[in-house]
Amino acid sequence: ISMEDPDDSCPEEIPGVKEALKNNDTAGAAKRIKEYLEKQTNVSLNIAITGESGAGKSTFINAFRGIKNRDEGAAPTGVTETTSEVTPYPHPDNPNVTLWDLPGIGTKDFPARKYLKLVGFDKYDFFLIISDTRFRENDVKLAQKIKKMKENFYFVRSKIDNDIQAEESVSDSSKEKTLTKIRDDCIQRLKDLGIESPRVFLMSSFQLHKFDFSLLQETLERELPKDKRDTLLYVMPNVNPDVISKKKKALKVHLYLLATLSAAAAAVPVPGLSVAVDVAVLIGAVTHFVHAFGLDVQSLKKLAIRTAVSYTELRDVIISPVAAKEITKELFLKVFAQLGGAAGLIGAEEVSRFIPIVGIPVAMSLSFVTTYRVLNFILNQLAEDAQKVLKKALV
Repeated sequence: ISMEDPDDSCPEEIPGVKEALKNNDTAGAAKRIKEYLEKQTNVSLNIAITGESGAGKSTFINAFRGIKNRDEGAAPTGVTETTSEVTPYPHPDNPNVTLWDLPGIGTKDFPARKYLKLVGFDKYDFFLIISDTRFRENDVKLAQKIKKMKENFYFVRSKIDNDIQAEESVSDSSKEKTLTKIRDDCIQRLKDLGIESPRVFLMSSFQLHKFDFSLLQETLERELPKDKRDTLLYVMPNVNPDVISKKKKALKVHLYLLATLSAAAAAVPVPGLSVAVDVAVLIGAVTHFVHAFGLDVQSLKKLAIRTAVSYTELRDVIISPVAAKEITKELFLKVFAQLGGAAGLIGAEEVSRFIPIVGIPVAMSLSFVTTYRVLNFILNQLAEDAQKVLKKALV
């Protein structure tokens, strides 16, 4: 089976697939691909959010999950300590991604010396230590303990929009100078308290597309294992065009796997089976694509509320026929029609698979091309729509 634009993430990397295809063991190849896709779908990611009371932990958790502070299921916010126990907040688009709101370190029930044990240190992939002013001794103690356990941690200086507004009201300092001043002050204080080369990210939970949120995402992308990196990427808010492009690139890897799975089904000489498998594969894959790009109805409505750009305005810039829709088999028939030659390939596949000797290889090739072509068309269109929605939302 030939593939267009092969890269280092093509399906032959999955152990056993290449050998199975060489030995014409299509069932074995399909089994391994399904197992791999299921494993990728179920990768868990646990993010620990900690800091002192009023630092903006809950607001950050809600913003990252794409919901407002008053929405149902939101983490409670307040100027006093609202977190008295470790509380999980699953991401609405992927319950395998959980943000954990941790009580502030150094409180009566969570003293610094026992903190990591009490909050269940081992379950988290990394820690975000949040402060809305200066990082304090307890923050540093926690960072030092995390470092000793050889886990990653990052300092987040929150509510940075308030600082800029306050600075502008009393001086002529530019935004860039204010940001540099705050960053340098945070870094120096952390160094004075014993943290070598601290990594500080300036952030506003109400404006994730500004300041250092993108820089934090890029840092996590470098430092997380690949499977967890992709899991994080798919739930990452579309804060800039680059995030959308990265999602497209990561999702494109799946096209080879899904097309190969479809081709393996085409090797089974049962009329209609391969077409049925193709449609089932497409529905599951495209549903994932739509949610990853934030183009499902719920995500668009939440974006409309956050940005004060109406849902109708956001929906009007979308071209893809699968965005903001319930994805059904009937809907895909319309998509096939848009692809021109796709329907002909499907018909040719059904005929070719019953030709003696050469029929099965031909059917497999046609099935691969058809599935890949449909998915690639949809993926490209969704990525373009996500860019347009982002641009519209940030006007």
